Amino acid sequence: MTIPEFQRHKLDKKKLIVVTAYDALFTRIVEQAGIEAILVGDSLGVVVQGQADTLSVTMDDMLYHAKLVAGAAQRALVIGDMPFMSYQASSEDALRNAGRFLQAGAHAVKVEGGVAVIDRVAAMTSIGIPVMGHLGMTPQSVHRYGGYKVQGRESDRAAALLKDATDLEAAGAFALVLEAIPAELAKRVTEQLTIPTIGIGAGPHCDGQVLVLYDLLGLFDDFVPKFVKPYAHLKSDALQALRRYKEEVESGAFPSESESYH
Repeated sequence: MTIPEFQRHKLDKKKLIVVTAYDALFTRIVEQAGIEAILVGDSLGVVVQGQADTLSVTMDDMLYHAKLVAGAAQRALVIGDMPFMSYQASSEDALRNAGRFLQAGAHAVKVEGGVAVIDRVAAMTSIGIPVMGHLGMTPQSVHRYGGYKVQGRESDRAAALLKDATDLEAAGAFALVLEAIPAELAKRVTEQLTIPTIGIGAGPHCDGQVLVLYDLLGLFDDFVPKFVKPYAHLKSDALQALRRYKEEVESGAFPSESESYH
C-alpha cells in the first residue's frame, strides 16, 4: 500500500481498513488478515504501557515501536503517530521528529489538531513527508475537553471542524482521522474533502475505519468506548489458558512424557 493507492480508495469507493499495531508479531498477523494500513498509535501509552492517557509517551517510545512494526511489515502502509510535544512547539520540531519516524521505517506520520498545526503540516508536506491529520476528539487534548467526550455537536464547533478539515487538505494532508464526532458531521466532512477520511467513533460514512488492535481483539477492557466492537475475546481466552497452565503445573500434569526429553 502506497500513499497514492491509499488515496485512490476514495475515488474507487473502496473502504480503507486501518488498525493499530505496536510489535512485529501482531504486525504479521494484521498483514495475514489482508489489512494494508497500520497506525503505530500513541495509544500504546494506555494499552501497552498502562498509563491513564497518551501524554507521557515519548518520541523514543514511538520510534522503538515504529521500528518493530516497520521491520515486520511487508505490504502495509505504516503510519507513525507523533506523540505529545513532538510537533506542537515549532515547525522545526515537527520536521525533525517526522524525519526520525521515516528513518525508523514509517511511510507517513499523523498529527492531531486543526488551525494550530496547519503550518506544521504544510512544512512537513512541503519537503515530501506524508501527513495524516486528526480532528474531533484528539486524545492529546483530553484535559481541555475534560475527558474523552464527543466533539462537534454544537453548530459553531461543527463549522470550525469543517474549516479545519479543509485547511488540513490544503496544507497537503493525504488523509484525515475523524474521532468521536456525530455521524452526520463526519458525512459532511467526507463529502467536502477529496482526501480520504478514516473514522473512529464517527459513523459509517467515512472512507475507512480504524480501531485500536487490543480493543477489537477484546484484550483491553479497562475502558471500552461506545464505538468499539470487540471481534474476539482474547483476554478471557488468555486467562483460561494461564489458569489451566497453573493448575497443571501444581497437579504435576505438566510437563508430561509428551513434553519431556530422554
